[in-house]
Amino acid sequence: LQLARCGVGRLVMVDINENELYLLKRRLERLFPGVPAVAAVADIRDRARIESLLEEARPRDLIHAAAHKHVPLLETCPGEAVKNNVLATRDLALAADARGIERFVYISTDKAVRPTSVMGVSKRLGEKIIQSVAARSRTKFCTVRFGNVLGSAGSVVPLFREQIAAGGPVTVTHPEVRRYFMTISEAVGLVLKAAYGDYGHLCILDMGDQIR
Repeated sequence: LQLARCGVGRLVMVDINENELYLLKRRLERLFPGVPAVAAVADIRDRARIESLLEEARPRDLIHAAAHKHVPLLETCPGEAVKNNVLATRDLALAADARGIERFVYISTDKAVRPTSVMGVSKRLGEKIIQSVAARSRTKFCTVRFGNVLGSAGSVVPLFREQIAAGGPVTVTHPEVRRYFMTISEAVGLVLKAAYGDYGHLCILDMGDQIR
């Protein structure tokens, strides 16, 4: 939506969740009828499908936000984390480089810093891949790293709300644990600022103060 407000020439939206993709396309058509929006259902792990989409769409910029994000689930399915967060990221970065895409933005996480979970390790490996490809590419690669986004897929907040509604307890990893939080609109705005601000290969967002 923020890209549409900025007057982007065309949006090509790719997701494996066809229902949310359909609803987003309908919303964009209603709010921004002058912005062409293409919705394509695809699995980020299907290299042939993704390369075909890139050939057809020829995007100038690419924002890569596809990832498995659920920390406890990925502990039990590490292979899926590797396929989605590592190998698919590698294939997408190489495909973008080969096609001369101008900018490539990789959405990472604060859990990639000294990772203690499968999810964090997989995202850290994704960051390393982006850095490696960027070192020899004309594409401007940028990794944006931030924490919990309220209302986003994989956020812990819906679980807390459910636990509170049931009368508790609220489960946390430590009684004094603190986390950074931001809204979806804040996160998107900062990602776009990092993407087009040429701040370097790795951007760590200022998320304000930690909340207990």
